[in-house]
Amino acid sequence: MLGALTEKMQGLISRLAGKHKLTDENIAEAMSEVRMALLEADVNYSVAKMLVKRVKEQALGDKVIKSVSPGQQFIKIVHDELVALMGSDEAPLNLQQKPAVIMLCGLQGSGKTTHCAKLAKYLKKTGQCKNPLLAACDLQRPAAVHQLEVLGKQIGISVFTIAGEKDPVKVARAALDIARNGHHDVLIVDTAGRLHIDEDLMHQLEQIEAVLKPSEVLFVANAATGQDAVNVASEFNKRIEITGSILTMLDGDTRGGAAISIREVTGKPLKFEGIGERLDDIQVFHPASMADRILGMGDTINLVKKAQEHISEDQAKQLEQKIRSATFTYEDYLSQIQAVKKMGSIKSLLGMLPGLGSALKSVNLEDKEFFKVEAIIQSMTQGERGEKCELSVPRRKRIAKGSGTSMDDVNKLVKTFKHAKQFFKNMPNMKTLEKMMGGSLWR
Repeated sequence: MLGALTEKMQGLISRLAGKHKLTDENIAEAMSEVRMALLEADVNYSVAKMLVKRVKEQALGDKVIKSVSPGQQFIKIVHDELVALMGSDEAPLNLQQKPAVIMLCGLQGSGKTTHCAKLAKYLKKTGQCKNPLLAACDLQRPAAVHQLEVLGKQIGISVFTIAGEKDPVKVARAALDIARNGHHDVLIVDTAGRLHIDEDLMHQLEQIEAVLKPSEVLFVANAATGQDAVNVASEFNKRIEITGSILTMLDGDTRGGAAISIREVTGKPLKFEGIGERLDDIQVFHPASMADRILGMGDTINLVKKAQEHISEDQAKQLEQKIRSATFTYEDYLSQIQAVKKMGSIKSLLGMLPGLGSALKSVNLEDKEFFKVEAIIQSMTQGERGEKCELSVPRRKRIAKGSGTSMDDVNKLVKTFKHAKQFFKNMPNMKTLEKMMGGSLWR
C-alpha cells in the first residue's frame, strides 16, 4: 500500500540528507516535490496546500533542531504534521449506551457488510462487548442479507433478519427491540448503498438513523477510490452527520489520499482500517502508524499490537530463557511459527519493519512455506522435535515422506532452524529490546 507516495517521500528525504543545512532554496524545492507527491496520491487540494504550508513554516522556523541532519529534521516535521492532520490520537468508539448502536453506511461496494462482521468480531475479541447482534438492513443489494448471515455464522454472532420484509426502517426498529430485550450490548446495523449518492438512499438512511438514534454512524470508504471517497464522506456527513470513518482496502494498491484527507474534510476521525480479506483483518486507525507507513518507516505500532495479541509476556520470557539456555527446540520453533501465522501474512509482517517495506516489494514470500515447515516438524517423533536424537539421512527421508515434502525441504528446514537458533541467541534481551522500542512491549 501507499507505494508511490512512500517512494517519493523516501527519495526526497535521501536527497535532503546530502545537504549541510536547510535553506530557503532547498526547502522550497522540497515543498514543491511534497505538494506534487500529495496531489498524485489523490490528497484533497486544499488539504495538500495546508499541509505544505505548515511544514514550510516549521522548517523555516526556530523549532528546527540544529544538531541533526536536514533529512532527519525534515522527516520529523513532515511526520508530525501528517499525524496532526490525521487526528493525533486513536479515536475510540462510544459504547456507553446499552445497547450501543453502530450504524454503517456508504456506497455500494465499499465493504460495509463485511466490515459489520469484522467490527463485531473485533469488539468481542477485545472484550469491548460480550454479546453483539448484527442487523441486516441492506434490502437493496441482492444476497446482502444472506452474506451477513453467512459471515455471522462464521464468527458465531447472531444476525437479525425479517424474511420477505422490504422496509429497512421496520427491520431496524425490530432489531433494536430484539437487542434491548435479548441482552445484546452492541447492535451493528448494515445499511444499503448505491453506486452513487441519490435522494432515496439519503432519505432512507435518515429514517433509519431517526429510529436507531445510534451512538456511532461510521462511513465505510474504499481507500482505492481516493479523493472520491473523501467527497462522498463529506456528502454523507452533511445529511446524517457521521461520527467517524472506516477505510477499507488499505492492503491493496492505494494511493493514500483518502487516509490523509478524510478527517480534515469531514471534521470526523478515522476510527478503523481494513487491511485484508480475513475477518480478523481490521485494526484501530492510529495516525502515527499511518504517518510512519507513508514515510517508509514501517509500522512498529501495529506490529507490537499484533505480538501482544498472540504472545503473552510470560510466553515471551519463557521463550527468551529457552533461547539463552540453548534449549530452544523444533517444538518451540513450531509454536512460534503458528503464533506468527495468526498475526497475518509473513510479507505483511516483515513489511511492518522499518526499511523492509520497499525491499520486499518484488520479493515473493509465500505463506505456503509455513505449511511445509509445520508438516515437516509434525512428522517428526517427540525425540526428534526435542533434539534428543540426530536427524540422520534415514530419519530425514522418513520425515520427508511422512510430510509430503522432499529431502531438500527437510534439509532446508534443518539449516534454517540452526541459523534461527543462533540469530535468536545473539539478539538483545527483552529489557534491551524494550528500551529500543521506547518502553515496555507488554503494558
